[in-house]
Amino acid sequence: MKNAESHLDAVHQHDGRTRRAVARLLLEQGPVTAAGIAEELGISPTAVRRHIDALLADGEATTREAPRQTQRGRGRPAKLFLLTDTGRARFGHAYDDLAVAALRFLAQTGGEEAVRAFAQSRVDALVDRHRTAIVAQATPAERAKALATALTREGYAASARHVGVGEQLCQHHCPVAHVAAEFPQLCETETETFADLLGTHVQRLATIASGHAVCTTHIPNTVKSIPNDGGEPA
Repeated sequence: MKNAESHLDAVHQHDGRTRRAVARLLLEQGPVTAAGIAEELGISPTAVRRHIDALLADGEATTREAPRQTQRGRGRPAKLFLLTDTGRARFGHAYDDLAVAALRFLAQTGGEEAVRAFAQSRVDALVDRHRTAIVAQATPAERAKALATALTREGYAASARHVGVGEQLCQHHCPVAHVAAEFPQLCETETETFADLLGTHVQRLATIASGHAVCTTHIPNTVKSIPNDGGEPA
């Protein structure tokens, strides 16, 4: 009996680890197919679907159909899976209520300028420790990848890839998305800081705070040199 209980405990622990791995892939790469998750994790599509079904049942994941241009053949459209706000909460929406309350108080007592100053101070602290590594890169693609690496280290599960005439920076998680939904200054100052850091105009195409699955930023192929601390071109 004891051995049987130990075996069941081991099975439950393994299932829990696998489910967390599936959830993290939905966070970092979603929307994504079950087949894509299975390939990434090296487990069977059947096992992936079992964990996704559990996440769907718990309200932690949702589905959408793949764009038609990505479909092949005449079969049923592939399903894409991504996390809901409930699923994202696993990965760090702590203290949202406190942060919103604090910013509301700041807005009431100091106005729009005080909120924006706070937002700027926050994003400066976020990127400044990575600034040297990012501006040392010579090309837009390299800078975008360096920024993605920095953001991932800060909890944003970011990636960068070449798309069309530029680079696309994707943040698959935002620890402050619920706060930014009420205070868009957090997103606005982040975008402005990215532009300053990369030395070019960037365009924010989507944000998790506004209801999209991913925060997406377009970075043009051409960037200018960025001054170093001494004011000379980098």
